[in-house]
Amino acid sequence: MVPVGPADRFDAFRALAGRQGRAGARLIESLAEARATTSDGPEVWAPSVGARAGLPGAAALGPASYYSDLAAPHGRRHVRVCAATACFAARAGRHLVDVEDELGVTPGTTSPNGDVSVQTVRCLGYCYTGPAALDGDVPCTGPGLAAQLAGREPPRAPAIPASDDTGDPVLLGGVLAGEPAWQTWPATVTAASPHDVCREVAVSGLRGRGGAGFRVAAKWEAAGGAPGTVVVANGDEGDPGSYADRLLMEADPGRVLEGLALACFACGAGRGVVLVRSEYPAALARMREAVRQAYAEGHLGPSVHGTATGLDIQVVEGAGSYVAGEETALIAGLEGGRGCARSRPPYPTERGLWDAPTVVNNVETLAAVPWIVRRGGAAYARRGTPAEAGTKLVCLSERFARPGCHEVEIGTPIRRIVTDLGGGLRDGAELAVLQVGGPLGGFLAPDALDVPLSEEGLSARGAALGHAGLVAFDRRMAPQEVLRHVWEFAAAESCGACSPCRVGTRRGLEWASAGAPPGLEWERLSRVLVEASLCAFGRRIPPAVRSLARAYGDRLAGWAP
Repeated sequence: MVPVGPADRFDAFRALAGRQGRAGARLIESLAEARATTSDGPEVWAPSVGARAGLPGAAALGPASYYSDLAAPHGRRHVRVCAATACFAARAGRHLVDVEDELGVTPGTTSPNGDVSVQTVRCLGYCYTGPAALDGDVPCTGPGLAAQLAGREPPRAPAIPASDDTGDPVLLGGVLAGEPAWQTWPATVTAASPHDVCREVAVSGLRGRGGAGFRVAAKWEAAGGAPGTVVVANGDEGDPGSYADRLLMEADPGRVLEGLALACFACGAGRGVVLVRSEYPAALARMREAVRQAYAEGHLGPSVHGTATGLDIQVVEGAGSYVAGEETALIAGLEGGRGCARSRPPYPTERGLWDAPTVVNNVETLAAVPWIVRRGGAAYARRGTPAEAGTKLVCLSERFARPGCHEVEIGTPIRRIVTDLGGGLRDGAELAVLQVGGPLGGFLAPDALDVPLSEEGLSARGAALGHAGLVAFDRRMAPQEVLRHVWEFAAAESCGACSPCRVGTRRGLEWASAGAPPGLEWERLSRVLVEASLCAFGRRIPPAVRSLARAYGDRLAGWAP
């Protein structure tokens, strides 16, 4: 018998959906349409959706019960309330109780008459003005959140404050100065070669800004220009505390699409996909309109600007899941499956979306590509640090005196970002701990901020750069409550594909809720999580928890090594 290796594994859902004309690609959209018409559980309506697509009921029930947008009950009025880190830090989570009292609906349920439902979600991208909620698609934010939802105050959702600290922005030129997009693509597609684009990006040293930090040119080259290659713009910005991708997709969607077009050209791909998380309805609308405009202007289509290059781009809406932003989970979702991480190899650049070579780059990464191609990779490489080139969008949460999105060079001291750009904490509050790069990125104590904003600098402190969102916790927050919040996030967002993460996150939440240091049992679990988790989500939990314990010192004794 010939052994079947990972590259030859059989995926029953993919095979079945493929035989039905890849019906799975439309499955999530069909499930979302059905979800919007009923408050019943997925077991009632999902199987019939699968049947209409030529799939068995289980193929539809799986994603319908997995994605939070599909699994949560929906009333005629559906309210999504943010329970993520920045909104939690804004009022110590009390806004959830206020909303429940005002609407008379417990999160995760629907009112008896079916009029109103409330769903908790983890990040709506309003971290600079939290707490936040979406009433349908209408954002409501700030201290008067509950009153806005009750109709006593008008909805309030200020624009994202943005600034440049570099003197020559790579990413925010369109947002701050109105620099038009699509200035690089026409000349490139008519007069340059894919190799020219790859060369400039390789020289630039650009790394992925979605958290993994992989060299972009190396990922493009791994696809090898194979026929059928697909490039995906990952707009599933899930790290609570970051809203950089939302800013770019809403305020400068053409630049994101231009970066995707250049990436497709470099990879020999005739198809691009933009995945926008459902929690960003305005970004979804802006990206779809930008695609329509790009076709009208000749940037996309069967013969781009009169050349032999054809390029089609579609925009797809996510369905609510943090781990679904991981590239293999994202691909599973695009195929209509549960957004669970897949084992590697094979890597997506070899066998990704419907087994085609697939390159996944996040929105911020792609938005940097037009500048690099136009100005040259060497100009980009001179910025940042010798080991990590370029600039980064850093998002500051509501607790700062000057919250907002700032473009800085890699290597900028975090203390300078906190004190000079952020102005310290509002109302003279005292910083207790600083979260960097999402709940699983890590935490720094106030006396540990003299560290450069870089993957190398942060990893030396047990943290990670991630999306570079900075969420401040002041001293109103009890350390044990912050710890429990981290474990609640981990337990809720684990995709469940591997038992170390699925079981370990729930066990950790039990310990954090009990308030007793877990001792040696925690040491054993942390080793299992780091060594046996299928993806970086589970592997990052122990370092994040330990960094929080170190930042709080004796107040969280028992959680640090």
